[in-house]
Amino acid sequence: MDIASVPIEKEISRDAFAASLTPKEIVDKLDKFIVGQNKAKKSVAIALRNRWRSQQLAEDIRDEVAPKNILMIGPTGVGKTEIARRLAKLTNSPFIKVEASKYTEVGYVGRDVESMVRDLVEISKNMVKEEMEKEVREKARILAEEKLIDLLLPPPAGQSNPNNDPNSDALGKEHYNSTREKFTNYLKEGRFDERMVEVETQENTSPMVEVFGGGMEDMGSNIKDMLGSLVPKKTKTKKMKAPEAFKVLCRQESEKLIDHDKATQEALERTEKSGIIFIDEIDKIAGRQGTQGPDVSREGVQRDLLPIVEGSSINTRYGIVKTDHILFISAGAFHSTKPSDLIPEFQGRFPIRVELDSLTEQDFFRILTEPDNALIKQYIALLNTEGVKLEFTDEAIREIAQMSATVNTRTENIGARRLQTIIEKLLEDISFDAPDLSGQKIIIDVEKVREKLDNIIKDEDLSRYIL
Repeated sequence: MDIASVPIEKEISRDAFAASLTPKEIVDKLDKFIVGQNKAKKSVAIALRNRWRSQQLAEDIRDEVAPKNILMIGPTGVGKTEIARRLAKLTNSPFIKVEASKYTEVGYVGRDVESMVRDLVEISKNMVKEEMEKEVREKARILAEEKLIDLLLPPPAGQSNPNNDPNSDALGKEHYNSTREKFTNYLKEGRFDERMVEVETQENTSPMVEVFGGGMEDMGSNIKDMLGSLVPKKTKTKKMKAPEAFKVLCRQESEKLIDHDKATQEALERTEKSGIIFIDEIDKIAGRQGTQGPDVSREGVQRDLLPIVEGSSINTRYGIVKTDHILFISAGAFHSTKPSDLIPEFQGRFPIRVELDSLTEQDFFRILTEPDNALIKQYIALLNTEGVKLEFTDEAIREIAQMSATVNTRTENIGARRLQTIIEKLLEDISFDAPDLSGQKIIIDVEKVREKLDNIIKDEDLSRYIL
């Protein structure tokens, strides 16, 4: 086991990276993963650049410039979520996707809308913690190695470490240190990979969860923290092999080296300054005026969301978070409702509205071939792990695109997600037999596509269930 085999990662400051991106460059970056939808890309690029611009303003005016929230309108599978997710990844911003239909009005059973902000803070804290762990990784490895050697080379019964014993003579110390050096070399050479050691670990399960069971998931985060802090965390000793023990010790040492107060403060600031909340299915809570029943609750959810989107202070387990500068992107298909069915106050908080286009046959072809994460590239890479070389002809890809567009037109329009169901069905037999096809080259041409899928495509009832 080479305990120094994983390099320490060095990254350019994400703030500096984001600041250097012009709106055109942001769109270019998004183009690598998302086909079309230029209006939506342009809108999010401007919103991102405006966020950076506002941070350059004088402090007395900075707080007055709120982010311009975005409402995306378009059918499922056209890239709404992917645009928001890629935007967050591009800037290393804390990002969370939530579904509006999962929340209920205050007083009803269900999640309250403030939980989305708490979840965003949790994501931000994990991001900051991971970055800090990279900074202390090398030091943590050195300390973990020392602790592992202590476990592999314990002092004789009834004796202490010669280096820490004032009564130990120089010869004893020299012999002990020489043995430790040999053990260190053996450890790096992998000679101790099968050696078992005992490591003290902390149990993940909170004692209060054992008492209350899964019901704690529905409690407020602050109540859970309070209950969990009443009982000290349990530790137990586990036997494990040396390589696994080294990983556990590395994590433990990293935890000790990280400044958790600083991480918490950084997480709160990052949430407030660069957090992005993507609220999907916003059309599901758009109630029509003058109706009764479920629509009343939908309007209630909008009114509960309104203070968060407008800007308010939310109490989280790490402290108070102000939502004034969090960027909110909402999206919905609006098949049976329209944006004007949202309450006026809520509409006003999303000044940028973008209508995304339905995908055409040509869009499907481009989605299959152009992006860095194109489906065709993914399946070629997956089967290559089995030693199967898979190739698609252009005609075959165009046939897949045409079939996907046809099924979307005749049945439910699920956008680019239809491509996955079509290709999965097309490659079903090859994927199943792949371990036995190692070393072979398989070419998917238009004849194979039609042979596998034509009957299903032509039978509308069958395609409705299978594709």
